[in-house]
Amino acid sequence: HNGPAGQQGLSYWVRRGDLLLVFVHTLWTGLGGEGHVETDWLRAVLHQHADARHKIVAGHHPIHPVNGFAGPYQRDVGPEHAAAFWNVLTEAGVLAYLCGHILAFDVQVHRGVLQICTAGAGTAHRMPEGVEYLHAVQAALDRQGLRFQVFDAEGRVRERLSWPLAVPSVEQWRAFDDAGGVGDKIVAFRFTGHAATPGTSTAQTFLSAFRPGIRAPLWIGLRGPEQRLTVILELEPGRSPRYWLGPALPAGAPFDIQLLIHPDMGPGGLLYRLAIDAPWSSMSTASAWGAERLHWPERFSVGHGPEGPHDRAFFGRDLAISTATVEG
Repeated sequence: HNGPAGQQGLSYWVRRGDLLLVFVHTLWTGLGGEGHVETDWLRAVLHQHADARHKIVAGHHPIHPVNGFAGPYQRDVGPEHAAAFWNVLTEAGVLAYLCGHILAFDVQVHRGVLQICTAGAGTAHRMPEGVEYLHAVQAALDRQGLRFQVFDAEGRVRERLSWPLAVPSVEQWRAFDDAGGVGDKIVAFRFTGHAATPGTSTAQTFLSAFRPGIRAPLWIGLRGPEQRLTVILELEPGRSPRYWLGPALPAGAPFDIQLLIHPDMGPGGLLYRLAIDAPWSSMSTASAWGAERLHWPERFSVGHGPEGPHDRAFFGRDLAISTATVEG
């Protein structure tokens, strides 16, 4: 009974050695009920236990939408709380926020903090049907970090993650070879250059992976007048492509973007950061699947689409691409 007034037994913390577990109530009637959570008590507890090596926060509702199921207060925490809540987690060095509510398994990361959603134990439904599955999660936490694998009802491992990611230092990366295969590895790309001048609004290609005769399964580049980092996966003939959206780039300014594609993280497995030592964040998407469905094509185009130099060309300058594989 160490929670805030009015939430005893609903919000509380447990400390076991180097591990701090904080449970928060995301349906607090004192603020409005479902989708409402207070942050002052959470901030105070995390500050009180700042020396804990591992800090994990758990609540019912996601902060970030899962599988495209978005809706303030009904699907996820309301916007007047969500940003402040996540700021508290990042400032305190929290490892992960555990949640449920959405009948799915999902992992994504925002500013270096994991959101892990696991729900649907024994329920008859999935969100969405045909993609999500009845599952159990096996996890380990030690000085190396967090590792987990997700089993379906047949005992197959469907998703997995070791966090933090063991990304090689940039000195070990190699220049991208547009003839090289990628396979099913965790692959990271580094894109450097200068963005196009103000007023550029057409799609601009960093990298496209393709096979002759079909639309490119993978496109990475910038779109719109804000020159927003975008990844497009087009893996189902006759179906709409799926989009992953990242940050906008200042026109004319230099950029240094790392993009990581993790095939065992589902839709949260397309991550970016804007500096070598910056925390990773998942790109935003409404898709319920991710790079696990991507079979890397054998051919790549750099600085333009697969149709040639006039196909969605990059209008900035000094584009350079390097790549590395990551142990998972």
